[in-house]
Amino acid sequence: MKATVKNLENKDVGSIELLDAIFALTPRRDILTRMVNYQLAKRRSGTHATKGISQVSGTTKKPWAQKGTGRARQGSLRSPQFRKGGVIFGPVVRDHAHDLPKKVRLLALRMALASKQQDGKLIVLDQAKLTEHKTKLLATKLGKMGLISVLFIDGSNLDENFAKAARNIPHVDVLPEQGANVYDILRRDVLVLTTNAVEQLQERLK
Repeated sequence: MKATVKNLENKDVGSIELLDAIFALTPRRDILTRMVNYQLAKRRSGTHATKGISQVSGTTKKPWAQKGTGRARQGSLRSPQFRKGGVIFGPVVRDHAHDLPKKVRLLALRMALASKQQDGKLIVLDQAKLTEHKTKLLATKLGKMGLISVLFIDGSNLDENFAKAARNIPHVDVLPEQGANVYDILRRDVLVLTTNAVEQLQERLK
């Protein structure tokens, strides 16, 4: 399929061929959901933890006699029913990541790209470059293009001026082609690919 190529002035400057094997796929919600869950689980730190009774510092002495006090029997002041006692079945340090086949991950990325294309939320840009790293300059150009929530994906080497200018604009992300992922594509309303990014993604996913 053919796609129009625009520039940062929102003018048509040519066209590019998009592979049907990638951009014409029928997106499947279950595949995209599995991939997003995979990404979110993988980036969790898993450093949450609580102390069990054996880890709480304190005396090991029995609080009071087993019988004759009229109170419930107790064996330790470090038990969970006491203030500053241990936690029963609390979270432990662990890895939240789970496996997902590589073929499914690649399929999910193709489907994420296809979903943006089919929703009319995909824009192909000739190049994402600026002469100076001014946020106001880029914000003005994005305003002309009607872009509010957008992900820019460029080739392997990002333009430093463009990346710095976009850094302070809310809901605007910039990634190199090798960093393209399903979660970031879906969390922004519009996806903008440079021609370099299209070529490299098609080479990688075909």
